[in-house]
Amino acid sequence: MSFALSPFLPPALLFAALAEALGMSEVSDPAAAGDRAMARYATGEDAAFGAVHAALADRLRSFLLRLSRSQATADDLLQETFLRIHRARGSFLPGARLVPWGYAIARNVWVDHVRARGVRRESTVADAPDVPSQEGDGEDIAIAREAATVVEETLARLPPNQREAFVLIRYEGLRVDEAAAVLGVTENAVKLRAFHAYEALRAALGRTKKRGTP
Repeated sequence: MSFALSPFLPPALLFAALAEALGMSEVSDPAAAGDRAMARYATGEDAAFGAVHAALADRLRSFLLRLSRSQATADDLLQETFLRIHRARGSFLPGARLVPWGYAIARNVWVDHVRARGVRRESTVADAPDVPSQEGDGEDIAIAREAATVVEETLARLPPNQREAFVLIRYEGLRVDEAAAVLGVTENAVKLRAFHAYEALRAALGRTKKRGTP
């Protein structure tokens, strides 16, 4: 094996290039490691489930919590999501990406839950994700918490398609093409939905700021 690496590369890029040259790209790319684990799980390697769960659990729970605004509901839906992942593992194709595939299943679980319960939202603001505690001026913290509450309330009132697009891109960090794959729509549709959500949030925060202006 022979390869040449420039000593002038930044450390992070140098490590990534070295890992790739050594066939260790999954070291610098956790997503690729998850994809490979799922590919093994799909072919019957049960031991790979731990890596699949580690790659998805926190992200999918965050996603489901944003949609349901209920800790208990998010936990229940996450469990159902992994049951469906297990049942559908044979449909995971070699070379596919685990993260958008997992999000698509989680979204289907959420949609089925809403249809079965006939609810759009089933929680109060008190059930929404908490704003992390911060050090600093008490007034600044209060303003930050109020803004977070406004964001959560506004998201809850948005049409589901706008809320899902915004959450996937803004909170879950998916690329537009990945969000489009999860939602089963075009990239332009995702962009438009996320834009409408952003405009609604900006307007809501603007009204809050005006009310707080002396």
